[in-house]
Amino acid sequence: MLAEAARAATAYLAAIDGRPVLGGRVAEAAAAFDEALPEKGDGSAEALALLAEEGFDAATASAGPRFFHFVTGGSTPAALAADWLASALDQNSFSWVSSPLGSRLEKVATGWLKDLFGLPPSWGCVLTTGATMANFTGLGSARRWWAAEHGVDVDLKGFAGLPPAPVLTSGYVHASALKALGMLGLGRDNVRRCARDAAGRLDLDALTGALKELKGAPAIVVANAGEVNAGDFDPIAEMVEVAHANHAWVHVDGAFGLFARVSNSAAALAAGVETADSVIADGHKWLNVPYDCGFAFVRDPELMRGAFSLAGPYLPQGTDERPSFADYGPEASRRARALSVWATLKAYGREGHREMVERHLALARRVGAAVEAAPDLELLAPVQLNVVCYRYRPPGVAEGELDELNRRLGAAILEDGRVYFGTTVYAGKVAFRPAVSNWRTTEADVDLIATVTRELGAALAASR
Repeated sequence: MLAEAARAATAYLAAIDGRPVLGGRVAEAAAAFDEALPEKGDGSAEALALLAEEGFDAATASAGPRFFHFVTGGSTPAALAADWLASALDQNSFSWVSSPLGSRLEKVATGWLKDLFGLPPSWGCVLTTGATMANFTGLGSARRWWAAEHGVDVDLKGFAGLPPAPVLTSGYVHASALKALGMLGLGRDNVRRCARDAAGRLDLDALTGALKELKGAPAIVVANAGEVNAGDFDPIAEMVEVAHANHAWVHVDGAFGLFARVSNSAAALAAGVETADSVIADGHKWLNVPYDCGFAFVRDPELMRGAFSLAGPYLPQGTDERPSFADYGPEASRRARALSVWATLKAYGREGHREMVERHLALARRVGAAVEAAPDLELLAPVQLNVVCYRYRPPGVAEGELDELNRRLGAAILEDGRVYFGTTVYAGKVAFRPAVSNWRTTEADVDLIATVTRELGAALAASR
């Protein structure tokens, strides 16, 4: 079965550069799996054959070079191969006792990640399923700090007697951070956005004033490194300075924007991250390891242990030398995702990952230049990182009709399948936001973005 899986996967990946992101048989192929539970089972060979025959046609080619939706990376050869071994070994990396290999590689890999991102080696770090649980980890540590400043161990005693926790941010706050705040009981609607325009840019004076209104009461500030619509950044260093002067914790959501610190040309965008209290990023975005993977970094690792420690008479207790990583994040059962993180860092090193990030930045600028050169496309924000925010704006179409036209065009782009990216709303306008983050992507791939947009847009505009 493993040999057959390798054969099928090898053939799939060998053709993925030329494969449409969304093929013409998606609905038909997916329907092949709609059947009642077999009574006796059909056998391993038949199950795998159905996956290979119909599953590949039902899947998006998200591992390929033209999937520009959701800031999705691919899987480098080293990461993919290591991930296959992680499944074969089937380790539960919750403790050193359950998996010496998984725990050792997580300790090594998280140390390398701190080095890669220029974070102090004394910080705590744990691998998670992605940005949402990484945000949960960082903000869970922030919640513990906030309650302790009120004299309460919230993880033992709960919220009884505590006031609402002030949470402040810009208009760039991401849905995953809001979800984490909701799961932590801090409240999605309890977030105060200090924005100075429709795009969501931070109003630093408003943030400063809101913190001063608290008169020294502890608060939590969420800074955003890499806003999803245009790749913009909050002024992190200034936010940290203001927040720390006013008794506030700073959490940085850097799901993909933290990788700016890997580059030479974009590092200044994420300046000041090392002075924050917690920061997160995704591995399955710009590190190009398989889904699912994220990282949470916290200045004081004891706050992580206080929030997430796993205790029981049968459970081994971790030490500094042999940590139990289940004590530092929300998961108890933990896939050995450290194998793929370690493997890709070992294989390509700092230089390889910096080259990839820089190449993607250049590709995004190339798309931005193509948009600006086209008479029927409009660039809505400067290209700062790897996201290009633009819309279709042909001559003769009134402003009030553009949103509906671009929504229809977005659906047409997804159905067409040559490139793959969706719509968003930026500064009140329906727009596109393709993101370049797959190691396979080339100039020829990104050149299709403007070409396909204009071709399908012209057909829709002509049919109005």
